[in-house]
Amino acid sequence: MRAIAITADKTAASQQLLKEMHRLRARVFGGRLGWDVEIVEGSESDHFDDLNPVYILVLGDGGAVLGCARLLPATGPTMLVDAFPQLLADGRLDAHPRMIESSRFCVDTGALEAMTARGLHRATLTLFAAIIEWSIGEGYRDIVTATDVRFERLLVRARWPMRRLGEPQMIGETLSVAGTLPADEVSFAMVRPPGYRSELGVTRRSAA
Repeated sequence: MRAIAITADKTAASQQLLKEMHRLRARVFGGRLGWDVEIVEGSESDHFDDLNPVYILVLGDGGAVLGCARLLPATGPTMLVDAFPQLLADGRLDAHPRMIESSRFCVDTGALEAMTARGLHRATLTLFAAIIEWSIGEGYRDIVTATDVRFERLLVRARWPMRRLGEPQMIGETLSVAGTLPADEVSFAMVRPPGYRSELGVTRRSAA
């Protein structure tokens, strides 16, 4: 298992991985979670995928996409501000140049058997660690996200607790919440699973 970072470039390998990622998102968000997302021919995407995001992917030993997350600068258009401003205490995000938004986080837990001592899938912790590692390497120090309270509890179990930016709100049938997470070496060391491998293409530097 390893983590990589890719963009929507034109290489055949990247395009194939992105196709697998969008199919995984459809299975998780449209299928398992029952979210109101647009699925076309078995793939889920939205207009934020047109903004040149960076995607963090977790690949299995055979190369299959087991997990993914989408990263966009918080100073630009973001899912939290544009789609879910009701999750913010005053309806606005105090974004700064060293803040990144993570969205569309999902893991194909049904494809995995390895669990950590914390009861979390290894791919989940690998994806957490890779998001933090990439963010540190690119000079970000804060990660903002909109999620649900179940995922918030998962972050606590991973020892990467989220600081809420507002009170939980019902969005459709999901009790949702927004918050920020630290991108620092302490958090990276805390969530990184044994045997963690990454090929993120960044140079590690302090985000402090």
